[in-house]
Amino acid sequence: MSAGKVTVDGHVVEINDARNILEVVRRAGIKLPTFCYHSELSVYGACRMCMVEVEGRGLVASCSTPPADGMVIHTSTPRTRRLRRMIIELLLANHDRECTSCGRSGSCKLQQLARQMGVTEVRFGHLDKKMPVDNTSPSLVKNPNKCILCGDCVRMCKEVQGLGIWDFAFRGSKTRVTTAFGKPLQEVACVNCGQCVAVCPTGALTVKSEVDKVWDAIQDPGKVVVVQVAPAVRVAIGEEFGLLPGEKATGQMVAALRKIGFDRVFDTLFTADMTTIEEGMELLGRLEKGGRLPLFTSCCPAWVKYAEQFHADLLENLSTCRSPQQMFGSLVKKYYAREIGKNPAEVVCVSVMPCTAKKFEARRPEFTTGGVPDVDFVLTTMELAQMIKEAGIVFNELEPEVFDNPLGMGSGAAVIYGASGGVMESVVRFVAAQQSPGDVGRVDFYPVRGIQGIKETELEIGGQNLKLAVVNGLANAEKLINRIKSGEAFYHAVEVMACPGGCLGGGGQPYPNNTASRLGRMKGLYALDRAEQLHRPQDNIFVTRALERWFGGPANANTHQALHTRYYPRRRISGKPVEVSGRRDERPVEVAVCVGTNCYLKGSYDILNKFMTLARQMGIADYVQLKGTFCLEHCDRGVSIKVNDEIITNVTLDNAEEVFKTKIAIKAEPPWVV
Repeated sequence: MSAGKVTVDGHVVEINDARNILEVVRRAGIKLPTFCYHSELSVYGACRMCMVEVEGRGLVASCSTPPADGMVIHTSTPRTRRLRRMIIELLLANHDRECTSCGRSGSCKLQQLARQMGVTEVRFGHLDKKMPVDNTSPSLVKNPNKCILCGDCVRMCKEVQGLGIWDFAFRGSKTRVTTAFGKPLQEVACVNCGQCVAVCPTGALTVKSEVDKVWDAIQDPGKVVVVQVAPAVRVAIGEEFGLLPGEKATGQMVAALRKIGFDRVFDTLFTADMTTIEEGMELLGRLEKGGRLPLFTSCCPAWVKYAEQFHADLLENLSTCRSPQQMFGSLVKKYYAREIGKNPAEVVCVSVMPCTAKKFEARRPEFTTGGVPDVDFVLTTMELAQMIKEAGIVFNELEPEVFDNPLGMGSGAAVIYGASGGVMESVVRFVAAQQSPGDVGRVDFYPVRGIQGIKETELEIGGQNLKLAVVNGLANAEKLINRIKSGEAFYHAVEVMACPGGCLGGGGQPYPNNTASRLGRMKGLYALDRAEQLHRPQDNIFVTRALERWFGGPANANTHQALHTRYYPRRRISGKPVEVSGRRDERPVEVAVCVGTNCYLKGSYDILNKFMTLARQMGIADYVQLKGTFCLEHCDRGVSIKVNDEIITNVTLDNAEEVFKTKIAIKAEPPWVV
């Protein structure tokens, strides 16, 4: 790290271990414009908006140039101002400038910097040809015509989530950010976390809106529309109305929801407490009966989809508990609807969530009642803010109101679900009380709190030492899983949240969704927890009564039917297979080798090459059609191949020749001696 001093526009500034000139300049009180720089990601240095002039060096990109003692830096010279304006003009010339109908209008960084730089006209024409918009995902919309090639989404998905769904393709003026093989979002391994949306500076990546569908439901006189609100929403919604991240706005939010027209306003805290009880009992049951460990949480739908795609062998380790959102939907459609004299189709359940992946989760086919989705629509925090503004509601002038009962009461243990470590701490509070003969008092489990990527701790409950881990960010989850699988680490329970900081950093939260905002929201959640009269989930008498009335108690066959589920291996990339041998119309044997990530890492590419070599050596290359396919949905059984209609698993390089001879060659014509 550097030490010393530099001069910025005539003012001496200490370097103090700054990583680059940009950080030093910002310490001097100068906010240089940037597009591709994101303090939480690697340095890319492509947009050149942050250029400064350094005496003796000329123009340099301040984000990628380390400071040196004695540097004399000029940030606003005729040359830098002219070049910044030209960069903005060039970006606008290659940009779909339908700003008024863009979902990011008003919060678009390109729009803001054009105004800041004084760009009032563009000399370079308009976008020549528009590319199609991809709205195949249930959670996200990609508009390539608004992409400025900043690379923030590429680095976020690769570095923080470890997925690499986005990357640059082609060269020069044809460069664009796209998915593998240019496939639609619904056909690739996207887990719908929305972190790419959180860092996108323009409208190239946005949340798929369900606002109009919710308005239609509210205005339908034949529907009873109920809404549930997640914990992380109440400490973020105020940011859209001038409040600081973490400032409590629960009462105003409830009042706004009633003014919008929702018939019942409920709290997801209710089913968060229910989830903790069911998951806590599940953990105790596995510990007592020697079940699969570690027990992984299943509240985060992005993490669940990631496990289905990349770690099918761990699906039995996932808690069978539905997420609080889906438990709530099940209660509403299966029980609450009956109590108010309605059938499930007449009750519309809307969720307000910080998470874009919840839109995907609500559409999973297993979460239905009588063919009707348990949760009909999912709004993000930003979508709710849009509805409040559209309705003309003056948010800051609303008198606070409270949630409706019976599904409107929650404990402090449920509030902290919105923060990384919150689910684990809630389970610890429940288990500690269950396993202790007397009153254990208040349990604040600080080792699992904070925004660190991986947190590990141990504690003794009921005479047993439990090893626990908490992880946020899927790249960190992958590191932890590799340690578990290698035998380097062992845990009894692991909490996984896909988004940095947990749900409070979800892809549907207000901009900016950065570390400072996440820390503010986290502080707000723990302040709400301290103020709650109910500390543990079992303190919530409304939940314990509901479990008794509707299910005959917790953790039984009835709760397993309504509040639990199972998960299965899932394709990572869908679509047509890629042929790797020439086509012949009369060819009798079609062989598809899975080259998806899981099988590829187990040697499927080498097996495919082995099959091609064997086909040539045996003289049957014209009678075997070899293809590489993206997934055969048997990820937990080694490398998979498909011979005509037969799927064969556990193929290895060692047994590839035997498999080829006994399963492939024997079916080819003309016959030959094996």
